[in-house]
Amino acid sequence: MQQLQIKGWILILILGTAFTACRNDKAGEPSGKIQLGAIFCLTGHISDMGIPSSKGAQLAVSQLNEAGGIGGQTVDLILEDSKSDTAAVRQIAGKMLQEHPEIPLLFGISDSDLARTAGQVTAKEHRVFLTSGATSPLLPAQVPDYLYLACFGDNVQAAAAAEWAYSTLNARTVAVVYDSVETYTLLLHQYFISRFESLGGQVLAVQAYDPADMSRLGQGLPQADFVFLAAEAAPEAQQGVQLLRDAGITTPIVGGDGFDSEDLWEAHPQVKDVYYTTHVYLGADNPDESIQNFRQAYLKAYGGNTPDAFSALGYDTANLLADVIRRADSRSPEALRKALAETDGFAGITGTISYAGGRQVPRKSVTIIEVKDGKRRFVKQVVPAVIPNP
Repeated sequence: MQQLQIKGWILILILGTAFTACRNDKAGEPSGKIQLGAIFCLTGHISDMGIPSSKGAQLAVSQLNEAGGIGGQTVDLILEDSKSDTAAVRQIAGKMLQEHPEIPLLFGISDSDLARTAGQVTAKEHRVFLTSGATSPLLPAQVPDYLYLACFGDNVQAAAAAEWAYSTLNARTVAVVYDSVETYTLLLHQYFISRFESLGGQVLAVQAYDPADMSRLGQGLPQADFVFLAAEAAPEAQQGVQLLRDAGITTPIVGGDGFDSEDLWEAHPQVKDVYYTTHVYLGADNPDESIQNFRQAYLKAYGGNTPDAFSALGYDTANLLADVIRRADSRSPEALRKALAETDGFAGITGTISYAGGRQVPRKSVTIIEVKDGKRRFVKQVVPAVIPNP
């Protein structure tokens, strides 16, 4: 009889332990691998930003796992293609959270319209979406509390471009040309005009174009001190630069981070007097040790392919999330949201990230790059003195 009682107590203890483990799993603290969900544009018209971003994120996860993971647990990156399409983003974000309920948040995407859509989906599930490269400073207001940027806002880079052109190029007049379809380019050129005019500069002309038919781009533009070209992505930027030159525009051309690409500009060695704002300079001549370590690791991982700023943004975003998970010591979506909001002084390849004062956009430095003879050259790193309101 006594043996039966002892066995009964043992059985109760075993069942109780199992019940507690199951209860903890349901409470948002599952055991096993840590799952991170990433959505990038791997195909479609902005895949030139999405592919390097995804590679940067995968490199970060690989390095995390080689170093023992997070708290001794392996990180599992679940990567999906948004196809550069809003409907696809909505469907994929919902599907990921449904099929992988252990994912505490999602990250990725370098397009503001697509990032807003992803954030709206995740917010309904009380999960954060952290965009690695979508630069609209309006995103946090459009998806309060649940959409964070790991990059600077367009008002920051536009102000940097305006201040740099005014002071360094001694430019006092500008012609502005912009893609009339994308939110990114609509905002970028407006913020640029606001800051350039506040400095005392004069906008001689504003010309919109449809990226589906760029044939008339640059025609009829006056000869200003420079042209500000707001293009969505590097192929569009390169085509725009060529059309401006064909139209007889010989003055410098300045653009935003949509210009950023190593391989594309190398294929056009005739290009000169082109400058753009971006997140970081990753050239072999950058003396920063952390940047060179990242560059060499990327080259090794991807068969000699050179990283660009979007590669670094994907890398930083994945590492920032790892830091958030460590600090939260939890995989609860709410605990992670709180830890992300408290980020202060996270040192990334693309700069220091802090979300001070409840902001969901970090104030980071802006890098100016020159394109000449198919090569990119570091010009300057700046923090603008005045930033237009979102």
